[in-house]
Amino acid sequence: MSDEQSWRPVEEGRTLGLGGAEGGTIVRDEEHPAGLRLTLEEDPERSFYALTCGISGWLVHARHFGSEAESHAAWDEMKPALVELAMQLPAGPRRLDEATREAGAKLGAFMARFS
Repeated sequence: MSDEQSWRPVEEGRTLGLGGAEGGTIVRDEEHPAGLRLTLEEDPERSFYALTCGISGWLVHARHFGSEAESHAAWDEMKPALVELAMQLPAGPRRLDEATREAGAKLGAFMARFS
């Protein structure tokens, strides 16, 4: 699952240039078959760069940056970390059990690391 070739453009790249959820224009948007998504929005006139990551059914997390270089560096750092996190989460329906509680701690640690 961690293979870089597993990532692909969302909707074959048709989301590029559209408005994103954070108020910028989508300039990078990739998804992974494990239910992962990483989206980069920008508005250079406002020095606005937003990076949103998601794990289907588990997490949506946005970060904001003041430069393009910072946002691209964060993309490169977060992409493998997102795959690594997804591999640690339980599969299937979530119940209030030990695995779900452990997943919550892992999700919290990821968000603290990338805040």
